[in-house]
Amino acid sequence: QAEGLLVLTHHVPLEAGVRAVLQLRHAEDDLPLDADKFFLPSLLEAEPERAVLHRNRAACYLKLLPHSSAAIEADGRDVKALFRRSQALQKLGRLDQAVSDLQRCVSLEPKNKAFQEALRALGSSMHEKMKTMSCTDSKVEQMFQILLDPQEKDVDKKQKAAQNLIVLAREEAGAEKIFQSDGVRLLTQLLDTAKADLMLAALRTLVGLCSGHRSRSMAILTELGSSRLSAVLGVEHEQVSLAACNLLHVMFDSLKEGMQKDFRGKEDAVVLDSSKEQKVLIKDLLELLSLEGASAHGRDNALNLLIKVVPRKSPKDINNSMSLWVIDQGLKKILEVGSTVCGAPGSLPVTENSRMSASVLLSKLYDDLKCDAERENFHHLCEDYVRSWFEGQELAGKLRAIQTVSCLLQGPSEAGNRVLELEGIMDSILSLCASVHEAHQLVAVEALIHAADKAKRASFITANGVSLLKEIYKHSERDSIRIRALVGLCKLGSAGGTDFSMKQFAEGSTMKLAKQCRKWLCNETIDAGTRRWAVEGLAYLTFDADVKEEFVEDKAAMQAMFQLTKSEDRSVLYAVASTLVNCTNSYDHEEPDPQMLELAKYAKQHIPEQHPKDKPDFVKRRVRKLLTAGVVSALACVVKSENPALTNSCRELISRVFLALVAEAEDRGSVVAQGGGKALIPLSLEGTEVGQTKAAQALAKITITSNPEMAFPGERIYEVVRPLVSLLHLQRSGLENFEGLMALTNLAGISERLRQKILKERAVPMIEGYMFEEHELIRLAATECMCNMAMSKEVRASRPGACSPSAPHCTVSPRLACRCRSCSWTRAATA
Repeated sequence: QAEGLLVLTHHVPLEAGVRAVLQLRHAEDDLPLDADKFFLPSLLEAEPERAVLHRNRAACYLKLLPHSSAAIEADGRDVKALFRRSQALQKLGRLDQAVSDLQRCVSLEPKNKAFQEALRALGSSMHEKMKTMSCTDSKVEQMFQILLDPQEKDVDKKQKAAQNLIVLAREEAGAEKIFQSDGVRLLTQLLDTAKADLMLAALRTLVGLCSGHRSRSMAILTELGSSRLSAVLGVEHEQVSLAACNLLHVMFDSLKEGMQKDFRGKEDAVVLDSSKEQKVLIKDLLELLSLEGASAHGRDNALNLLIKVVPRKSPKDINNSMSLWVIDQGLKKILEVGSTVCGAPGSLPVTENSRMSASVLLSKLYDDLKCDAERENFHHLCEDYVRSWFEGQELAGKLRAIQTVSCLLQGPSEAGNRVLELEGIMDSILSLCASVHEAHQLVAVEALIHAADKAKRASFITANGVSLLKEIYKHSERDSIRIRALVGLCKLGSAGGTDFSMKQFAEGSTMKLAKQCRKWLCNETIDAGTRRWAVEGLAYLTFDADVKEEFVEDKAAMQAMFQLTKSEDRSVLYAVASTLVNCTNSYDHEEPDPQMLELAKYAKQHIPEQHPKDKPDFVKRRVRKLLTAGVVSALACVVKSENPALTNSCRELISRVFLALVAEAEDRGSVVAQGGGKALIPLSLEGTEVGQTKAAQALAKITITSNPEMAFPGERIYEVVRPLVSLLHLQRSGLENFEGLMALTNLAGISERLRQKILKERAVPMIEGYMFEEHELIRLAATECMCNMAMSKEVRASRPGACSPSAPHCTVSPRLACRCRSCSWTRAATA
């Protein structure tokens, strides 16, 4: 009857519908008996009567549809409407809203026992539901039901379920419950849907399951199969490919390192050796490199993953078997990516960064070799690959051979130089530079630029190729060709380096080349991939101090260069870092011995001359102009972004620039404010030994003159300790020792936790040793640092302040000549 009346109220005039509702004569209603009078239009506007009408309609909705709130909107104190809506909400499962309505009813009629009893019963039901919902098993089951239900159309609900699943997998208990609840099979079903959002949810959940857990990683790898994972890595959707790359990286880490310390033990007994599984994964990644159906960014992700997981983490690790295996199994596949000529028929899909990534991987593999026999094998494989494309092939094959040479010259240059000496290679490069086809010229000119690295070959190209490059630069109609020819001329013109007396070209030629490079760099109508070649040219030309001075005066050119570091083509990073090193004169240079200079003059040997504009005053002015242009922010962004182009050599150059930027105390606040302090921490912990030392020294300079708690807020201040302690090692210079001690003195005076961190890094014995250094300033700095460290109870307990003359190990006066270790403070104080 209620269902029929509800339909009636929606499909007939309001008066007839409500008359029918009145016939229902609900016991709780007290409508006026004079219905005809009540339904006059003039009376329908009365709020109390309208509330009664809507309340009756809500009674009809009770068994059928969601409640109506119109009665409550008309009269917020209508307890009957509130009670009926709470009943409707309870039927619909929305218990939290039902409780809210019942609480309002109780507040309006505190003595109504029916309301109190209903609220008590509802509270009990809600508690049971919350208990059920909090159960992990129920959570996992519900989330998978929502994600795998094809009838579920609520996008927000699916996204929330996916996010909850990811969060649950990040906790060990949740990850284990998902794994035990047949979660891997269900996640495989999500991957097979081929829907990007569901695939992302599955991949990110699998990351949580595999993180730090060796046996689970093995089980998941067995269930999914490495071929399926590599196929997902090669999909067109960029975010899905990146998520698959992250999952594979986590799997490699788990298989290599095993369990985390908290769970290590029982799991190691289950999985003993995972090298076979690692090789299967790497083999599939190598197959992906040459697979035509793989996407360009999927190929890049595979290269980046190989860069991270194949080479040894440290030279101290003597096992380089994985690198040797990859060279034997996949070197030619890596070279296939490096030799790809964009736009050529049948070429692999690649991005702007693919060849640079291949060069970085080849370089890391070559550096991982330990003996001449291993390197000779690498050279033979590269030479065989180049010969296979060069000898007896058409023009397309020769282009691929030359492109391979360029890739090798950008990576393992020794291998590239060996290949370049093969018969016919150099002649083909020079002849193709004069080709009428743009693609052919691009490949040849780039190879010529990379080939000019060696001084001997640069002299050959200067004699045989300069006129050709000039012709290309003057007469080519394509900017992409002209700018590469210009870079070739820049490279040859800077062959003398910083030696002011050695000029390759006529006076003023380098200035004209630099002016043209800056012009192209600032031309935003040219694509970023072409403009980066202008930075390459400046990286060579800025050996000349006149070019440096003009460049730092051109603020637009500097900012355009900084902007390029944020582009997708990250191969520009090394050129930018090199340009900045040249402008700040932060490369290593030793003052020549005057006696050796006199001897060289007598023997009529060439003596390098410093440019007058490379003196300290000019360098300081250039540094200030770079700071004004925003160099710190640009470098901080570069360090923050993880990219294969950010090699250890590039990190070292950036560390040198930062050290030059903080040389003056008044500039250090500006460097910290622009994010320099945060960027220096990763630079001091990763990279070449020289780069880490330069970054640590820059951190020390900041810590000495700035408040460490403001320069390195929060937990970051504790990350600074290890780089500073590294400056105390014996192989460091006296200045680095002194600045490290001064910085640690500031940190040791801040808090006990920092003193404990310094103690944990085993710095106290080194500090104590420097208290007896011959140099007075180092002695003073070490003694002051030890005084601050003495505020720690552990330091005082481990090193008593003085010996008693009557002690059995003390044979002479402790204040003058005691040799025992425990008298060290007294002796230092006496000194």
